Amino acid sequence: MVEPEDNEQQQAEQDSDRAQQTEMRTYAPQPHETAEPQQYDTAEEQPCPQQQGYRGFASRIRINCSRPAECAMSEAGGPAERTELAEGPSRRTAPRWLRPAILYVLLAVAVYQMSGWLFHNLRGFLGLLFLAWLSSITIEPVVEWIERRGVRRGAATGLVLFTLFVAAVGFVALFGTLLVDQLAELLKALPGAISRVTEWSNRTFDTDFGTGEEVLRLTPDTIRELVERFSPGVLGVLSSLLGVVFQAATMLLFVFYMSAEGPALRRTISSRFPARQQRIISTVWEISVEKAGGYVVSRMILAAVSSVGTGIFLVVIGVPYWLPLAIWTGVVSQFVPTLGTYLAIGLPAIIAAANQPMDGVWVLVFGTVYQQIENYVLHPRITSKTVSIHPAVAFGSVIVGASLFGAVGALVSVPVVAVIEALVETYGRRYELVANAPASAADTDADAVEPADDE
Repeated sequence: MVEPEDNEQQQAEQDSDRAQQTEMRTYAPQPHETAEPQQYDTAEEQPCPQQQGYRGFASRIRINCSRPAECAMSEAGGPAERTELAEGPSRRTAPRWLRPAILYVLLAVAVYQMSGWLFHNLRGFLGLLFLAWLSSITIEPVVEWIERRGVRRGAATGLVLFTLFVAAVGFVALFGTLLVDQLAELLKALPGAISRVTEWSNRTFDTDFGTGEEVLRLTPDTIRELVERFSPGVLGVLSSLLGVVFQAATMLLFVFYMSAEGPALRRTISSRFPARQQRIISTVWEISVEKAGGYVVSRMILAAVSSVGTGIFLVVIGVPYWLPLAIWTGVVSQFVPTLGTYLAIGLPAIIAAANQPMDGVWVLVFGTVYQQIENYVLHPRITSKTVSIHPAVAFGSVIVGASLFGAVGALVSVPVVAVIEALVETYGRRYELVANAPASAADTDADAVEPADDE
């Protein structure tokens, strides 16, 4: 049986439900005021009941609010009151650009470190590769001349390299033994020659310069000790020889492919760019071949002429060690800018003055006269199609190249500057300077009259 108390409780619940339904009908909006209910994706987007127009009704019935922490219904049916979170102060969010900026900075630092590591470890190979490119564009005119005669480009490149190899072997066969012997004797006689020249200068000009042995501290005994200390053993000599042979073979291989496949390489690179950029790449390529290659060829010709002329003069006046001194003079005077001329003629003058002081004077006179002939006769004719580089710029480029790539960088730095200067002259723009002449009296009077006319 059902207890009376349970019946009463059920009856009370039913009455409460009827009352709530009655109130819902009472406070529900009229049909003409109703609108299509708005759909919300999340519970946070759904506004509280008071924002939907159920004023007073929400205070009488129990409705679950989707944002209890932000909105609280008042018992009197008034508007919602926003409250702060009781957990603590609000948390500040970082700017949206901060995280990408930190990522880009870390990426830039990583790229910089990786680039420095690669450059440090591949510096020798990069220098060898650039020297091979410079050699390939040096022989480019000869290769093109042979190619125009009906020979394939690969065969023409091989023929040019083989001719150069035979010429080098022939020079070593003719003068190799003489060059090595004279060079060894020159190194042994250099300290004594410096001492004799210094003593002669002290006696003649009443000076008090230190002798060569005191300045350089080089004697035959010390030279022998240095040679014994730093000369490698048999294994060291073999490893050094194999390293030189491997680098020479590597360079010749790159020279061959860069010269034989030069047009194909240019077409491949140009095909990656639109037509306008293709014309720019073609112009840059032609300027590089013409200027850098022409510069190297002209310097080699001038070095050969200088070596031959100096050698003949040294043989005529009877200066010993004429062959290494002549090669030294030709190479240093042409490939060391600014100071090369003085360094080149200084060593032959010292060696000549050690045997006969007047021979040293004649060597200096010959060097001065030859330099004037080269500057005003030979140099303009041979280097008419190459770039004339300012001596200070050339000297600075040699220092920078030597700092980055060593001896190879010092050798190729001047042609690189020649190419850069040619590109600047090609694509740069010059304007006429405006003369800063004072205004004439008539212009001054006209300027003074203009305000009166305006008034």
